[in-house]
Amino acid sequence: MPEVYRPARPATRGPGPYTFYVSPDGDDRNDGMSPEKPWRTLDHADEAQYRPGDRLLLKGGERFRGSLTLDKEEAGSPTRPVVVASYGTGRATIAPRGKSGITVYDTAGVEIRNIALVGDRKALREGVGIAFRNRLPGARRLDHVRITEVEARGFQNGIGVGAEKGAVAGYGDVRITDVSVHHNLEAGLVFYGPAFKADHPAYAHVGVRIERVKAYANAGDSTSVERNTGSGITLGSVRQATVTHSEAHDNGAHSAAAAEEGPEGIWVYDSTRVVLERNKSYRNRTGSRVDGGGFGLDNNVSSSVMQYNLAYGNDGPGFLAYSGQPTGAHKNNVIRFNMSWDDARKLPEYGGIVAYGTRMTNLQIYHNTVVMRTGGLPSAKAVGSRPPALRLRDGMRDVRVHNNIFATDGGPLVEAQSAYGPSTFRLQGNDYYSSGPWALRWGPWRFVSLARWRATSRQEMLHGRATGSTGDPCLAGLAASISDGAGAGNLVPRCRDRAPVGLGPEALGVDPGPVDYFGNRVPKALTVGAVQSPSSRAPSAEPSPPGREPGGRAESSRPRI
Repeated sequence: MPEVYRPARPATRGPGPYTFYVSPDGDDRNDGMSPEKPWRTLDHADEAQYRPGDRLLLKGGERFRGSLTLDKEEAGSPTRPVVVASYGTGRATIAPRGKSGITVYDTAGVEIRNIALVGDRKALREGVGIAFRNRLPGARRLDHVRITEVEARGFQNGIGVGAEKGAVAGYGDVRITDVSVHHNLEAGLVFYGPAFKADHPAYAHVGVRIERVKAYANAGDSTSVERNTGSGITLGSVRQATVTHSEAHDNGAHSAAAAEEGPEGIWVYDSTRVVLERNKSYRNRTGSRVDGGGFGLDNNVSSSVMQYNLAYGNDGPGFLAYSGQPTGAHKNNVIRFNMSWDDARKLPEYGGIVAYGTRMTNLQIYHNTVVMRTGGLPSAKAVGSRPPALRLRDGMRDVRVHNNIFATDGGPLVEAQSAYGPSTFRLQGNDYYSSGPWALRWGPWRFVSLARWRATSRQEMLHGRATGSTGDPCLAGLAASISDGAGAGNLVPRCRDRAPVGLGPEALGVDPGPVDYFGNRVPKALTVGAVQSPSSRAPSAEPSPPGREPGGRAESSRPRI
């Protein structure tokens, strides 16, 4: 039997930490402790025991077959993490054989930097590019995870962070930045945890920040009909999380036609205190008759905000607030200063902004700009099949819709399932503009003027005076093609002197926040829509751009609407 050489720590060099090098030009009989004497294979490096402060460096520009596993005996710490990275020029590539690329079990204090992970045909069904899995019993949360300048493609999930096998807690202090997760089967980036219990809500992961992540072409599994597949970024069982300056696009194209749940670009479930801000989500698809939207606050989400985001060209809604479970845990959420342009391309039963669900309470929707052009859609030929700018359905209370721009080319501006009174839904200070026939549906009634709807519904009234308008907001997006330029500049009012005035902060009864979509300070005199400061109203204006390019949902079926 040939002699097996195992990585070992030289006894003469003290307790460490150590840096180990791996290069195709190396030799597994080396000590691996310098670029001049590196190990040769990743399989050999995987046998080493890594301790706080250790670094494993793979030669940049090279491809390494195999995988790497870190377990609870190899814990780092926030101050002395175990680091896996590239050295030299370029990014090293890990190419596992039919399984996950890097797996971290029951430990944290780990940083993964400047690495590419590429799966094969079997890994596309069974592997994860980078997997952090906490299986420890009890509520022990593992702190400090860093994933930066990483690419993961060709796996079931690009990056997965989860609590599983009975674990209650997952990970804390998680930062995922400058990452590209694409051409995976089920999702680009996913967080998950134990089943949500409304009586005793607990969240597996705490303190998560996702920044400058690109999630695209995660196509979905055409054979998976029992759960959703094909999402870009999915957050489940998280508390205190932020997703910012990220993009999700062209996901979900191959999700199952018979699935009861579909994919979304960026969405959240079973979570609290989550902020989705300054992101883009576009051209996301669904293979079925559900979902396929840009952004979503799904089941059991509370005290969360979607703000300063752009959605366009999605099969489903631009922005969705939904509760399909009678838990009462979907509450106190805000959708503000976002832009939706030509969403609900495939599914007219949705709209630009959609809100509905069971026992959903205290939802605020204000200062959004929604442009819905549907005249050219095949579905528009059928009466009543054009998606609205805003859709409201039963199951909610304490919903307030203020100071938004809803603009269409003749399709319905608002469609409400029932004729809601102001005690359930309150719409005030919005601009309802149509470049074609003016239409609004409120329960069983169809209205062709704001005045008639106001008089019948008692909406758009404040202290006995009329609010709301039908003025032209002068949006280029009502005429421009998305293919000509899908930037937010096409949703900026160009007639600033005639921009409809919205309700002030005192009338709103809420703090609108410090800035508008473009980051300009919100003035005291508010206009409608996502753009406030006159200085930001240049057609070429864009929010801060994303940086360089670098599955599970709650167990309930979403009813079709």
